This record gives sequence, C-alpha cells and structure tokens, in this order.
Amino acid sequence: MDRLITGNAHDPHAVLGAHPAPDGGTVIRALRRHATDLAVITPDGTKHPMERVHPDGVFEATIPGRPDGYLLDVDGEEQDDPYHYPPTLGELDLHLIAEGRHERLWTVLGAQHGETGTAFAVWAPSAQGVRIVGDFTGWDAHDGWPMRSMGGTGVWEIFVPGVPEGARYKYRILGADGQWRDKADPLARHTEVPPRTGSVVFTSSYRWNDGEWIAARERKRPHREPMSVYEVHLGSWRPGLGYRELADELVGYVVEMGFTHVEFMPVAEHPFGGSWGYQVTGYYAPTSRFGDPDDLRLLIDELHQAGIGVILDWVPAHFPRDEWALARFDGTPLYEHGDWRRGEHPDWGTYVFDYGRREVRNFLVANALYWFEEFHVDGLRVDAVASMLYLDYSRNEGEWLPNQYGGNQNLDAIGFLQEVNATVGRQYPGTLMIAEESTAFPGVTAPTDRGGLGFGFKWNMGWMHDTLTYIGKDPIYRQYHHHQLTFSLVYAWSENYVLPISHDEVVHGKGSLAGKMPGDDWQRMANARALLAYMYAHPGKNLLFMGAELGDDREWSEERGLDWYLLHDPRRAGLKRLLTDLNKTYRAEPALWAQDTTPDGFRWIINDDVTNNAVAFLRIAPDGSTLCCVANFSGGPLDDYRIGLPYAGRWTELINTDAHVYGGSGVGNLGGIYTDDEPWHGFAVSAALRVPPLGVLWLRHA
Repeated sequence: MDRLITGNAHDPHAVLGAHPAPDGGTVIRALRRHATDLAVITPDGTKHPMERVHPDGVFEATIPGRPDGYLLDVDGEEQDDPYHYPPTLGELDLHLIAEGRHERLWTVLGAQHGETGTAFAVWAPSAQGVRIVGDFTGWDAHDGWPMRSMGGTGVWEIFVPGVPEGARYKYRILGADGQWRDKADPLARHTEVPPRTGSVVFTSSYRWNDGEWIAARERKRPHREPMSVYEVHLGSWRPGLGYRELADELVGYVVEMGFTHVEFMPVAEHPFGGSWGYQVTGYYAPTSRFGDPDDLRLLIDELHQAGIGVILDWVPAHFPRDEWALARFDGTPLYEHGDWRRGEHPDWGTYVFDYGRREVRNFLVANALYWFEEFHVDGLRVDAVASMLYLDYSRNEGEWLPNQYGGNQNLDAIGFLQEVNATVGRQYPGTLMIAEESTAFPGVTAPTDRGGLGFGFKWNMGWMHDTLTYIGKDPIYRQYHHHQLTFSLVYAWSENYVLPISHDEVVHGKGSLAGKMPGDDWQRMANARALLAYMYAHPGKNLLFMGAELGDDREWSEERGLDWYLLHDPRRAGLKRLLTDLNKTYRAEPALWAQDTTPDGFRWIINDDVTNNAVAFLRIAPDGSTLCCVANFSGGPLDDYRIGLPYAGRWTELINTDAHVYGGSGVGNLGGIYTDDEPWHGFAVSAALRVPPLGVLWLRHA
C-alpha cells in the first residue's frame, strides 16, 4: 500500500479492486484520497461500510460471496471503481506492440472512449509508476489513478469509468530517475489549444463522403498523372479561418486556380507557431488551433469531393525538447537515441528519433498509416530526409558516431524509411510518399525490393536552387550562367521529381518569389510569369507556395496573411490569371505530365543559345502528341527566331506569358505559326517565331 501511495507500484490492481478472501468472501479495496466515508454497494443494493486501512486514502471491506460487480458510495455519491475492470489490451495487441508491428497502434494506445468510460494506455517501459490525471481526478500533485504495467511490453493501462468525451488529461510518470513529470499523451488524438498542453479525449463521429475519390485513387498511377500542388500554411493563408471556414474558402480558391493538389505544412500539434509545425509534440493530433479533428476531416473531404488531392507535411526526422511531451518520456531517452551524437540535432536544438528501437519505429510507421486511414490523406511529404540519412549531417568531426561498417549512413533510419514507404504502398495504393531530400543519395525513389528507399517522388532541390539563382540575375549576366538553366536535364530522370518553389524559398531574407526578380516592376512580373511557364513545361511535377500567384512584394511571414490587396494591381491580377491558365492547360495536355519520369517525354530543340538566354524543347505524350516550349530570358524580343519542329503545319500558341491579359506587352505570333520546309535543328521543318522579352511560349501542333 505504501508503494501504491508513493506511486512506484507496477500493479495497483493487485491491491485495489476485488480479491478472494480465505473464508469464501471477497475483499474490496478502494483508493479515495480525499474521502471520509466509503461503502461498497453490491448488486442487490446492500451497502457494506469500508474501513480506512491506510492514512492516505485506501479503504477496505470484506463482503460475503463473490458479487458480480459492485459500486462505491463515496461520501454519499455513487461511483464506479476503475480497479474492478480487466485489462483493455489483449494478448495479440501486446504481442504486436512488443514486436514493433502494431500497424493500428492508435486503436489500443492513447485514450479509447467507450459507452461507460475511457481506457488509457501508454508506453513507458522504464517508469517506476504511472498515474492518469485530468479533469476527472483533479490536477493536484498527489491525485491521479495509478495504472498497471502490462509485463515486459512497457505498456501501462487503466480503464476509468465515467470519463467523458472532451475530458482533458495527462500521464503523471515517475521516471527511472525518480522524478515525477506530467506528460501529454504521445497518441492523443486531440489536444488543448496551445499554449496549453493537455491531451483531450476524442472519438471521431465524422461520416465521409469521398468514397468515389478513394476508389478512383486506388486505380491511379501517380507518376503518369498531372500534379500541380498549392502549398499552404493554414494559419496565414487568410488568418482567422478554421478548418470549417477553409472548407468553404480554400477549396473554392484551389478549384478556381486549377491546382490538382494542396499540400498543408504540418498540421500535427506543435506548441510554437513560429516553427510552422515542424517541431511536433502531438504526432496523432491535428492542431486544435483551427478546430477539432473532425473539422479537419471535413476540410479534406470537401477537397476530395471537389477533385483536389491532399498532401500533408510529415516530420519523423526530429522532435522538440519540451519536458511535457516526448522528450525523456519515462525519465530515460525513450523516443530519442540515447547517445547525443545520434540523438540530438545541432541545427534545430531538437532530439532525433531512435530508429533502431522497434517500438519507436512502430510509433512512426503507425503514425503515417494513421493519417491515411483516419484522415484519408493522399500523400505525405517527408521533411528533412537528408538529416535522417546521414549520421554526420551538420556535424563536425568528433560529433557523430559511425555505423557498424564505419560509414556515415544511418542504417536504422534507412530501414525505417523503407519500412514506412513499403507499408504505405501496400495498404494505400495510389497514394504518394514524397521526400524532401537535398543530396544525391542514390535510389530515393527506387523500389525497396531493389534496395531503394521506396519514395514515390523526391523534391528536385538542385533544379530549384539553379533556376532561382539564374532567374535572380539581370538578363545581361544570364549568358554566363546558362548551365544553371540546362543542367537539370542531365539528371532529370535519375529520380521521380517534384519541382518545388516552397515556403523555404520565400523566408529568412530570401525575399518573395517576385522579389527575387531583377529590374523594375514590369520586368519583375514578366520574369515571374516566365519562370512559372518554364517550370510547368519542365519534366517533373509542380509545387508552388501560396502567395506566389499574387506577385507578393514582401516575403512570407506566419504572423500575417497574404497580401490579397495586390490583386487590385492589373499586373498582379495578370500573374494570377496566367497561373490559372497554366494549371488548366497543364492538366489538359498529357505531353506535360504523362512521361515525366522517362526521357521519352522530352527532347531538346535548343539548349546552347547562350547569347539570347533562350532555350526550346519538346514535351511528348505517350501517343506522340507534342507540345513545344520556347523560353526567352533576355530583356528584348527575339524576332524571326527560327526553331526546328517535328511536325509540319500549324502550331497553336496555347500560352504566351507576354499576352496583354497577363500584364505583358503583347509580343507574340497572333495565336499561332505555320512551319516551312527549311530543315533546322535536326528536324525536317521549322518555323520563325516572335518570342517576347522575358517571355515563354507554349505551342501545340494543331
């Protein structure tokens, strides 16, 4: 009883609850620290007074026979007792948890609400004792229901009758180091609104309406589908909107703009808004800043019904040091690696997951599955993959620990990534796993059965850096950097790529997308239009961060909304209209996406016109239909600019970024051109074009 009261009892149910007495009766003990008068109520309604047998609130009574259940009378209030309920986890669940193979971990750990109360379960293998505390116990330092340890699994559990939906709770853990800590539930499905840190009992009651979308998704082959992604930070797209309001306003906007997908910067709960969600404390809980989890379900459902896919940013690379969250969870390095050379991230001041621990891998793999299963997401973009792959990532000599072969690859992290990608691919066909990986690590998008990491796509960071560096230079200097425009085609099919112009490129002094462009306001808008048209024609899927369509002057900040007023400027409105037309035309032209991952879908026409800062190339669909892109990144028009073409006849001008409706000067070809029989660039026919200054043309054979 002393251990029960002090908190370091592994099996409080061995003391509390109902136990056979030697005389054939039943001994019932109850823990009520603040009560003065207790009695046992048997099913026939008889009350049996209980005696205080421990000064800190343990009461006992011996009653005849073996009653089928009982209640307690606590100072005149009828209450149920947590300690007469059996364990809430079955043997199979415990076996799978111990093996690190429970793919539906959220259904057994965390808070599971039922008709009569809530079951709580948490993994804390080195804890000396665990209590559940919350609104239903009081938050006093000595309160809480002691939980029982389920043997060698490290899981502690208890069923607490009467705990309702919406109740706040935490685990009070006596760590291996002898310190008590109140910890948020690692598998909480809902939380208090930050900066409050409590977990909240929540069960979804949402009924989905996207069955047709999910069925169609299973038949899709994403590499051969159009993919134009609008990246969104929910808190600053239009500040003040919750998930439900976004289901009205954001969905309509994305449909109007013609994007195929949205990508949400992390929605998992995080305490500090300035982290943009990349320092996660609640991996299974959508942030409560914008509503409850069913509100997020509604937003995703509405996007699906409007034909828009949903990608979430996912952050398994690291987690913050907040004492109330995952860090040193049971008084030991539990989720994080115990050696600081592998368990601490020097750049971000965070902990790194111990990918070699099977329970930690299970926590993360199940978390990925959770977002697909419970929220119907269509993809996860995995953040900071490079930091996971390399043991010496951002570390100096002596600050990292080699692997068992003496190398710098994190073999445990590689194994985890292969496991999560293979598992997601098996269970949710047609979905996306996308790596933000900034090095030349081989086989990021190669299948796991061939030794690859198994991602579906990888962000093409090399293309992004080269292209933004090139476009940021004054046209007079671009001729000296022409290779930055063409080098990406040397490796364009080494992986399955997404071309990203993401939030990372418009913060921390880098300037907005339009702000990177040289020249006066007209030239900056022209450069921005040309960049977007070039990007959409380049092999690879497309991703653009919100606000780029506005020609924003200021770089993005999470503390304020987008500068929507800019659309009163005809040039900004023209940029937005161009992006809408690019999306519409892109989706309608299989040449631009059906063969993104093979060189069969691309052919250079001109790649060495350094003097004119010009390139021209073909995009080719599986049926041979072809689109020609001609880009002029010089400050003047190119008149009578002859290019070879594969087919004779008329080529229709689908896109001209210099059109008046986009805010341009109107230099073009009056809607199309006709070829003549003059061979050029290795083709039998050719045509002479007017290519606008700082402009891009898309031409399709009529």
